[in-house]
Amino acid sequence: QEQFVESGGGLVQPGGSLRLSCKLRDTVYRTYELGWFRQGPGQEPLLAASITSSGEATYYGDSARNRYTISRDSGANVAYLQMNSMESEDTGVYKCNILPPRSDYWGQGTQVTVSS
Repeated sequence: QEQFVESGGGLVQPGGSLRLSCKLRDTVYRTYELGWFRQGPGQEPLLAASITSSGEATYYGDSARNRYTISRDSGANVAYLQMNSMESEDTGVYKCNILPPRSDYWGQGTQVTVSS
């Protein structure tokens, strides 16, 4: 029943890299703008990056600072978030959703922890 399945998180040292994957359950989401969100304990999800349905335009939040790259593969029906030069502030649960996000589409996300 999950609309999106996130993976690729884990424990990484400062300065390391991760590539997160968001598997879309249905091809209908090929027509939607998608976003990657970061959620901390007791917080609402905050938009980290987004990409249009065509993939031609992208948006990055202030936290990206030229370290993130969002992309999508229409054939594989997957969205990605490449995170480089990671910092402790990147720690959180990363979730994907359509934009604007639907509350009933939030999944469990994938945990990202940046620590020495």
